[in-house]
Amino acid sequence: MTETTAGSDAAERDPEAVSKFVESFAAQLVEAGMQRMPARVFGALLASDTGTLTSAELGEQLQISPAAVSGAVRYLAQQHMVSREREPGSRRERYRVHSNQWYEALTNREAVLKRWEYALREGVESLGRETPAGRRLSETLAFFEFVDGEIAQMMERWRVYREQRFGEG
Repeated sequence: MTETTAGSDAAERDPEAVSKFVESFAAQLVEAGMQRMPARVFGALLASDTGTLTSAELGEQLQISPAAVSGAVRYLAQQHMVSREREPGSRRERYRVHSNQWYEALTNREAVLKRWEYALREGVESLGRETPAGRRLSETLAFFEFVDGEIAQMMERWRVYREQRFGEG
């Protein structure tokens, strides 16, 4: 499939080169722990000039079933990496990857870190601070508290950097 058939007015691209990028990037995401199908769908959306594709376009490009697209998009939406949009006057949905998807995905991880911190605090109290397990949990808690603070500072620096570099706020 060419980029023009995926809803873009951009010059046509070599479909094989696009596919090679999508599969290569997806392999890196899988290596980092993402499921294969969501990784491929995410790669295809990233490689699209418009940042949007329909289920049919994703299925055609990736040679996957509508059910596979649906499951992948559901996972990616839960991770705040893509959003669903209705086409005006149509029942058809488009899936969009946003330019700040990494920021959103990482920021949403903060809530997970907070839940882990809470559970670890309970564990430290339950097991006793001076027991070997309590000390291990306490160190783990300190690590997550540290990471949480660093992420918040890093995300603020990213917002400033992004605005300076791309002029987007």
